[in-house]
Amino acid sequence: MKVVNKTYKFRIYPNEEQEILLSKHFGCSRFVYNYFLNERKEQYQKDKKSDNYYKQAKTLTDLKKKEEFEWLKEVNSQTIQFALRSLDTAYVNFFRGTAQFPKFKSRKHKNTFTIPQFGVVKDGKILIPKFKDGIKVNLDKREIKGKIGKMNITKTPTGKYYVSIFTEQTIEQLPKTNKKVGIDLGLKDFVIISDGIKFKNNRYTKKYSRQLKKAQQNLSRKVKGSNGFEKQKLKVAKIHEKISSCRLDTLHKVSYQLVKENDLIVVEDLNVKGMIKNHKLSKHIADVSWGNFVNLLNYKCDWYGKELVKVNRFYPSSKTCNCCGWINQNLKLSEREWICKCGEKHDRDLNASKNILKEGLKIYGKELAITKVERKSDFRNKAYSMKPETH
Repeated sequence: MKVVNKTYKFRIYPNEEQEILLSKHFGCSRFVYNYFLNERKEQYQKDKKSDNYYKQAKTLTDLKKKEEFEWLKEVNSQTIQFALRSLDTAYVNFFRGTAQFPKFKSRKHKNTFTIPQFGVVKDGKILIPKFKDGIKVNLDKREIKGKIGKMNITKTPTGKYYVSIFTEQTIEQLPKTNKKVGIDLGLKDFVIISDGIKFKNNRYTKKYSRQLKKAQQNLSRKVKGSNGFEKQKLKVAKIHEKISSCRLDTLHKVSYQLVKENDLIVVEDLNVKGMIKNHKLSKHIADVSWGNFVNLLNYKCDWYGKELVKVNRFYPSSKTCNCCGWINQNLKLSEREWICKCGEKHDRDLNASKNILKEGLKIYGKELAITKVERKSDFRNKAYSMKPETH
């Protein structure tokens, strides 16, 4: 059993009146974020320092008292307070070096706001402040387990509304299988496992490319800002949404299957950002979404009591023979099969996955050895500290 933070995402169906109120929440959250981001930038340019969250929270309270900003009172006060907190978090992350400098939010992109607390799901509706009658929600026959924390409401470019419900719950860990696998991520096949199983690359972008191309061509012929332009823009957005949904569904299914069937999973620590710079392969690499897949494996292994090991990206897994260890330095990317000096014939991707598993087991063995030494040291220190004093 393990306590984890799990998020449920459901589609919601607001009526016309609720849509107007949701739009006000989106707009006010965006306004507060942008207003105080601009204030911080101006303060820093002038005095080389800017107000922190607490000072800006006081300024926000004073701002709401002014006649020209009275409309800020029409939305949930905690929602706009959270927008201010998000800005402060963005600044902290920037100065820690873990994120880029905060950017102004635009209504053209995904609209979102957060309800930090007091959100409830009851009788097929979500009950949140300012929405007395509740908003209809499609739970898809799923049960929300655990304690509900904050809720995040989003409007997609296609005009759909979703609620993400953050919970804290205890989940049961999956049974042990005593299986270990190495995984090679590819383009021809999405996942190649060391035991010979391959998951095909569905190539969703290519599958819908004709449909998308035609829709984009029609959009380019429309007058920008006209009703026809907005309608066609919605059609393009729906195709992009379809591609994204299909891809994410596949990533979740494959990652869960691997975690369920294996106790130890070894993957390469790929530099996806660097690989996308290759203009010939960038579209295909982005479509297959390796980075997102590894992230899903990472948190699912953590949830269900399994182990994920990452092998150095510079390890020559494809060029090394998994039988004798000889490295074929002349192996080209276009060569999918090759024969080693020892006479063994290799499938490039399958050979790579077997080598990744071998290297991962070495790394995992070293980590276990270090952990055992640390535990022994801690035990000795604890035993020494518990030793009774002699007089």
